[in-house]
Amino acid sequence: MMKTQKRARVILHRYLRQLATLCGLTLLSTMVSAQQLEVPADVLASQAKRVAAIKKASASTVMVFANEGKGGGSGVLISPDGYALSNYHVVQPAGTAMKCAINDGELYDAILVSIDPVGDVALIKLLGRDDFPYAKLEDSDQVRVGDWCFAVGNPFLLATDFNPTVTYGIVSGVHRYQYPAGTLLEYADCIQTDASINPGNSGGPLYNENGDLIGINGRGSFEKRGRVNVGVGYAISINQIKHFMGFLHSGRILDHATLGATVSTDEKGGVIVTNISESSDAFRRGLRYGDQLLSFGGRNITTVNGFKNVLGIYPRGWRVPLSFLHEGERIDTFVRLTGVHSPEELLARVQPNRQQRPAPMPDSEDPETPEEPMQPKPAKPASPELPAVVQPFYAARRGFANFHFNRLNQNRVWDAYTQQTKPETAKGDWVLRGKLGNLGDATITLTKTRVDAELPQGKAFAVLDNDLGQQESPRGSGGLLVALHLWKHIQQTGITQFGDVYYLGSMPTPKHKEKQDVLVATHSVIECRFYFSPSTGLLTSMEMFPDLGVDPCEIYFSEYESVNGRMLPRRLEIHHGDTVYGELNIEDFEFNIGERTE
Repeated sequence: MMKTQKRARVILHRYLRQLATLCGLTLLSTMVSAQQLEVPADVLASQAKRVAAIKKASASTVMVFANEGKGGGSGVLISPDGYALSNYHVVQPAGTAMKCAINDGELYDAILVSIDPVGDVALIKLLGRDDFPYAKLEDSDQVRVGDWCFAVGNPFLLATDFNPTVTYGIVSGVHRYQYPAGTLLEYADCIQTDASINPGNSGGPLYNENGDLIGINGRGSFEKRGRVNVGVGYAISINQIKHFMGFLHSGRILDHATLGATVSTDEKGGVIVTNISESSDAFRRGLRYGDQLLSFGGRNITTVNGFKNVLGIYPRGWRVPLSFLHEGERIDTFVRLTGVHSPEELLARVQPNRQQRPAPMPDSEDPETPEEPMQPKPAKPASPELPAVVQPFYAARRGFANFHFNRLNQNRVWDAYTQQTKPETAKGDWVLRGKLGNLGDATITLTKTRVDAELPQGKAFAVLDNDLGQQESPRGSGGLLVALHLWKHIQQTGITQFGDVYYLGSMPTPKHKEKQDVLVATHSVIECRFYFSPSTGLLTSMEMFPDLGVDPCEIYFSEYESVNGRMLPRRLEIHHGDTVYGELNIEDFEFNIGERTE
């Protein structure tokens, strides 16, 4: 009897397994216990890993709710002090302040920090904690088609209980480029996935199978009438956002970059320059009509689509490596990228005429909107009646989403520098003595009214009461003496009295792979850019632009030494355009306070 029952159970188990296979169903645990089926250990381990990854990732996912019930979407925390990424088109209708929730069950006030309207990215800051759970930013260039991934967010604003929705899938495409299609937004180098991304998922995270952040969901293709995801969603790659991260902390309204040239494919399949602006830095670096692009930003360029992809991931103002063939000769150089829009054009696009009827938001339920591209609603102005809790975190200034955060970073960078260099003790005239490379002795005297230099090539001077932009001595330096004056002047006046100063963000230089913090300072119509190391706090380089559309005088500061408690650079390397003017090795600093160091 017992043998018959055992045989019957075996037959029943076999039948149920076959049925499950045919129907694509998992056997119900209520019908057959785990002890009887003996699930393989690797299957259980894989399941446990997936559950743990989703739990970790869900904790950093943000549900964004616009005030007064005017929509919302998703976001993701990226730091313990509450900074979170979302989409521009999600936060823009909310204005300056909004409510956000995470799955701890709490609702938090949040403030807008900065926006990238071209790339459809926004940075916000949740208030009230300094120990938020946050996501790890992965290297999205390592993402491959077929990788498992999952999207977490607030589709259709369902997460009223503050628990996000999770959808699972695979990466179905990488390095996707989509044209702006008449809108401000441009999606470049994005990740395509079949994980369901629906209206409300916008701004939320796309994680890899380990629960690490690889992208920000923002765009999807939808069935024409039902606004239902059809398995084609797009995420902005996290590597693109990493390029913009320092800029996003600046509180500015950001623009993307252009090379100043158009390209097409020739009959041999090469990517060829078809037009180029003579005012572009690329033109000054030697790029001409008919030249073939070989690499840009470290990527080989083999198609027009590939070039647009890599160009679209950089902010305005970055310097990027470029290689091209000119008359059969390979040229490797760095180019400064200009903006896609002029500052006034960008402001006009971000804040259009309110009397114009805006196109529907992608997270709306308009049945006539079959798919993205997306067109944001007009900006909601910052209300003077902001909630009391967010008022200390907001400052208005034209061209900025929130000038409060720009001021924070200005002070952070400048304070780190002056604590080590103590410029308040170096007032009055300066004298720098040393050698200009192997050419011989050099002495440069900086006074209030002029700069005089005794160089191996001869004497040079700059009269500071005259137009600074017209004085580029010594010859070939691009204005070294004026640049040194402005270096001295900002240290003696500080950033509050130098002129118009703002924090640009962070970016690498041709000599520094580590992103440098950048302060832009304008004095007497001369723009300077000062680059500071975030790890040391010291000034690593500066650029002085005597005029628009010309190469600046670049000075790289290095070999800092502590001299009487003050960190001073011993080596200055001067560049102008593609040439190195020289290296000034400083042996002696003299200041008017009677202090002499050797």
